[in-house]
Amino acid sequence: MKTAISIPDPIFEAAEQLVSRTGVSRSELYATAVAEYLARHRATGVRERLDAVYDIDAEAARLESVMAIVQSESVPEENW
Repeated sequence: MKTAISIPDPIFEAAEQLVSRTGVSRSELYATAVAEYLARHRATGVRERLDAVYDIDAEAARLESVMAIVQSESVPEENW
């Protein structure tokens, strides 16, 4: 797919230098850069979704703490 984009001159010039130095095509360079950017943001989305799934409000966290204490006190102590 062909596309036209606008980027700041310093970024374009740095990209051109990298193309010259590495021998990759300009298209390959930009495609790789976009792919890496998308992969990084895809991972961020996963983390945010997991955070939302496991998010516990303060009241629930307090109740869980109380339950942990009650549960530990209900188990008889054993000497090993």
